Amino acid sequence: MKTVVVTDPPRADIADADALGKFGVATVHEALGRVGYLGPQLRPAWPGARIGGTAVTVLCWPGDNTMIHVAVEQCRPGDVLVVATNSPCTDGLFGELFATSLAHRGVRGAVLGCGVRDVAELRAMGFPAWSTAVSAQGTVKATAGAVNVPVVLGAHVIHPGDVVLADDDGVTLVPRADVPRALTAAQARADKEAATRAAFEKGELGLDRYGMRGKLATLGIEYVPYDAYARDSR
Repeated sequence: MKTVVVTDPPRADIADADALGKFGVATVHEALGRVGYLGPQLRPAWPGARIGGTAVTVLCWPGDNTMIHVAVEQCRPGDVLVVATNSPCTDGLFGELFATSLAHRGVRGAVLGCGVRDVAELRAMGFPAWSTAVSAQGTVKATAGAVNVPVVLGAHVIHPGDVVLADDDGVTLVPRADVPRALTAAQARADKEAATRAAFEKGELGLDRYGMRGKLATLGIEYVPYDAYARDSR
């Protein structure tokens, strides 16, 4: 690992991150062709938050949050702190004191491939955090890592300045260069879902809306009256 702090990397436009955040994780993930989702292991510390922001990336050693302290200085309004460790770690590298410092700098939330703690305090102060574990286990401050270098979470490489979206459904990544396509695709999907929602509210069935009826027989699905099914099951 090269122990560096890269200062002021290029970031996606914060207005674009805001717009993508409003669409939500599932819509953007599906709109981009089911890519970018960081996996079900990343869960919110408390429910109800929805954010979109630009990544400030941190690479730490397990059980050591030195580089998170270093990274705070590199954060600016609209950022999302993204923390990875160079081998598996469930320790609580992040908690209420970090959140207090980051909130002062206008950071929108944190995504951590490790543990988080002080969950009640995070909820009370309204600071969103997603993590792979909740753990009271503390940390040391002894080993150098890196800030604003590419990191890996959920088998995806996250670069500083990429857009990170998070809500109750999890976390998804939009590479900085892919943001324009994501905006167009997400709007198209949202419009399509709105039309489908209106159709369902009027009673239309998904079988008809999605043209599924003709496929049922090819899948081997039969419609059988109850009496015949009960007789054949004896």
